[in-house]
Amino acid sequence: MVTFSNEPFTNFALEHNRRAFMAALIEVKALWGKQYPLVINGQRMITSTMLPSVNPAQHGKMIGLAAQADSSLVEQAVESAADAYQSWKQVKPSVRAAILYKTAALMRRRKHLFSAWLVHEAGKTWQEADGETAEAIDFLNYYAGEALRLLEGRTPLVTVTGEDNQWTYLPLGVGAVISPWNFPLAIMAGMTAAAIVCGNTVVLKPASAAPVVAAIFVDLLVEAGLPDNIVQYVPGAGSAIGDLLVTHPAVRFINFTGSMEVGLQLNEKANRRSPEQRWIKRVVAELGGKDAIIVDRNTSIRDAAEAIVQSAFGYGGQKCSACSRAILHEAVYDPVVEEIVRLTRQLNLGDPELFETNIGPLIDRSAFDKTAAYVEIGQGEGELLCGGGRDRSIGYYVEPTVIAGVEGRSRIAQEEIFGPLLAVMKAVDFQHALALANDTPYGLTGAVFSEDRMNLEAARERFHVGNLYFNRKCTGALVGVHPFGGFHLSGTDSKAGGPDYLLQFLQPKVVSERL
Repeated sequence: MVTFSNEPFTNFALEHNRRAFMAALIEVKALWGKQYPLVINGQRMITSTMLPSVNPAQHGKMIGLAAQADSSLVEQAVESAADAYQSWKQVKPSVRAAILYKTAALMRRRKHLFSAWLVHEAGKTWQEADGETAEAIDFLNYYAGEALRLLEGRTPLVTVTGEDNQWTYLPLGVGAVISPWNFPLAIMAGMTAAAIVCGNTVVLKPASAAPVVAAIFVDLLVEAGLPDNIVQYVPGAGSAIGDLLVTHPAVRFINFTGSMEVGLQLNEKANRRSPEQRWIKRVVAELGGKDAIIVDRNTSIRDAAEAIVQSAFGYGGQKCSACSRAILHEAVYDPVVEEIVRLTRQLNLGDPELFETNIGPLIDRSAFDKTAAYVEIGQGEGELLCGGGRDRSIGYYVEPTVIAGVEGRSRIAQEEIFGPLLAVMKAVDFQHALALANDTPYGLTGAVFSEDRMNLEAARERFHVGNLYFNRKCTGALVGVHPFGGFHLSGTDSKAGGPDYLLQFLQPKVVSERL
């Protein structure tokens, strides 16, 4: 088994790294406009309906055209995946793991190219794109190692005289992977890799806003040795094919990352058994967040403010882990707010192709309009301290926005925005801060800045989130280091990148033989 270690991030302070990344951006731009077919049973298919993937920083520029599946093609994809499962489940775990290791190695060699696609298609800055590609490599390597740990050894059971008892894990079958646009490489790759390394087959529906990087990843899997019928690649509108994927009787599990609203609908539909269905479907869901950073009275104001700004505005707040609420002890409220505003005003909003850009565009017109509406709502619920401007003439740009004096039950303190808007709230003491932090339907990430050990321990017990950080930002979870997933309506807390994650895609079997 290969010892896992996290993929290092690129040091862009070094000139040769900057030059290499700029070259990758140019190389990828030369590939804009290509057509990307469906992949069903190993066959590439161009359909009559092609959806353009546009550059959110320059929405007049088309990245590529993705073929769109309809219900009949999805039926073919599920049937092909079911057929392929019969042979794939027999392949040794070591062989399946080797394919993931090979895929990771190939991606590492083309790291800047994958990151360049993320800049162009998802509007990520250099650092955000590089971090995502590193995370994709991590998922591949980590899940390969976890598969070997779970599937190649013998799980110890209590010994009983006169019997031989063995515990083994079996794959589930066909899985529908429905991946998000905000991490269209890392999360998509992790969701897919976890399923297939366990012996399942996958019907992959990538996000409509970023299908090109998913198509390139599927080709990379095949290049690494994956039989080309194990992953069926079927982009398409959720309204056209989403329900069929979720309710199809041959689909054994659904792995979904997306909004709370869609995830709850998906879960409800998946739990209705069709007459032909012979199992209870599993749903693995990572949904939304309304994450908070608490700042206690006795901590570094600068460190706390830096973490809040980084967590709130990295990738324009388009992360389920983003800090959308800063909850400040009244004793430090004014100086922390002042520092947050100062740091926010230093951020450079612009084209993510440029190295100096800190924040790029929002993903599309819908995200732009939604964030703009919340900025207007927020100005009625608090005081606009900075930001609020927006421009969609070239790309979908919204300034990083700070609104202070927000009450706990206000809309911008309760509803997931998924944009660069930070609500600042005042707490009279630490207990009040914890109560405010927990007062949402979500429970994904959170952070506490404090030098009071008793307050930190109180937060450890009572700050009810799946990922809690002390004296650091609430974004940037590392595979294997910070297994990721949340409580309440933030999902099923499946802890992606952790030692329990593959168990979502396996079923244990016990065989007992009398000797």
